[in-house]
Amino acid sequence: MRKFDTRQITLAAAVAALYALLTYSGSIFGLTYGPVQFRFAEALCVLPFLFPTAAPGLFVGCLIANLLSPYGLVDVVCGSAATLIAALITARVRHRWLAPLPAVLSNGVIIGAMLAWYEAGFGPGFWGMFAYNGLTVALGELGACYVLGMLLLYAIPKIKYFQPMLRRVRC
Repeated sequence: MRKFDTRQITLAAAVAALYALLTYSGSIFGLTYGPVQFRFAEALCVLPFLFPTAAPGLFVGCLIANLLSPYGLVDVVCGSAATLIAALITARVRHRWLAPLPAVLSNGVIIGAMLAWYEAGFGPGFWGMFAYNGLTVALGELGACYVLGMLLLYAIPKIKYFQPMLRRVRC
């Protein structure tokens, strides 16, 4: 069993709080939930590339944020699972340009399926709704992760405070 030090626990807690705060802030503009979404908080999904201990923080932050989701418990479970899967895979990615990809794919597939099920059940309209929702969610993820997330991946290593905590990565 891996032990976490105080700095790692604090980092995970800060990531969780920031994820929840950014998601709630985006909901004011109607960008957070639904088939067409742009969660600013999803930019944080690249952090496990630099700090693998950010993964549990992303999971907890997403879980907290999805408590206010109009899709209820299904979004709490599916949305949090999609973020956890993406974060765990991102922590294993070895190239900076691939770091945002797990969040794009995980959310596109899992949230796309969840929204399709919510809207059409598993009836004849499921696959059409899945294609639409999966595409629109993945496009929102592309914007958040590849634009905002990449800014984080380039800026954070330059901040002296974070340098001792960074995982040694090939970029």
